[in-house]
Amino acid sequence: MAITIILFILGLVFLIFGGDWFVDGASGLAHRFKIPEIIVGATVVSIGTTLPEVMVSATSAAEGLGAMSYGNAIGSIICNTALILALSLAIRPAPVDRKSLRTPTIFFFVSAIFYMLVSYLTGRFDRWMGIVLLLIFVAYMILTVRQGFKNPDQNEPLEVKQWPLWRQILFLILGAAMIAVGARLLVDNGTKIAAMLGVPDSVIALTFVALGTSLPELVTAIVSLAKGHAALSLGNIVGANLFNIVLVCGTAITIRPFNVPVDKVFLGQNASFIVDLPLMFLVMAFVTIPALIRGKLSRFQGIALLVVYVAYVTFQFFG
Repeated sequence: MAITIILFILGLVFLIFGGDWFVDGASGLAHRFKIPEIIVGATVVSIGTTLPEVMVSATSAAEGLGAMSYGNAIGSIICNTALILALSLAIRPAPVDRKSLRTPTIFFFVSAIFYMLVSYLTGRFDRWMGIVLLLIFVAYMILTVRQGFKNPDQNEPLEVKQWPLWRQILFLILGAAMIAVGARLLVDNGTKIAAMLGVPDSVIALTFVALGTSLPELVTAIVSLAKGHAALSLGNIVGANLFNIVLVCGTAITIRPFNVPVDKVFLGQNASFIVDLPLMFLVMAFVTIPALIRGKLSRFQGIALLVVYVAYVTFQFFG
């Protein structure tokens, strides 16, 4: 048991450092070859911080562990919103840039409603659905880049480490390798821990794995708070949550379709249908709708979300 836990934690460490190194190497190379910052930010950096979720879910799906793939993506959205963003709000609420928030929020809810409708109506994630989600991802990326070119003054300069070419390439390769190895360690040992504890794979994925793959977002939120840029947290979280739906879920489903997990039952119904998916939708609505209407968020929202997250994790293990 001890070795399994150590390997699980090692997988998390590999994912965190691998993602960071991959982003540093890729963004450095992009700047070296004069690629515009908006493209770097909207593609390399955004996708790089979501790579841990992509690799874990893709690895799980390829191995036939649909519950792990599903739990990682949906659990990451709940964790990002009800834990990471909630901590930022509870510590330091900040004004919201409604204009920049509008597009990712619309894309998220359109994608989430599509995801939930297919789940409820069919009880299964088929390959066509994964392809549709990936097409939505491509459309969002194209729109984001076009908006960036139209409004260049709104693009904040990216902090890129000025490394020699060989070091940028080395970190890009090492980062990608560490993400791949970390995902393997996380999935393999996560399933073993689930078996040892007598809980479903989806529970481990919705809690421990989701928290682990969301650590890059947590680090970003902490750094933003420390530097006095608390307003960055909401935009980062909404973007990450959108990517969890369209990129993470889309990739996993396209690789290997699977059924909606039925590992846990609540009130005689599949917990995925009456707890996980509704909660994913509600916590996002709880923060984004007031933000778009009022242009700000409150400390109360952060505290309320933290209470919800504690209750959710408690339910997963003891409900």
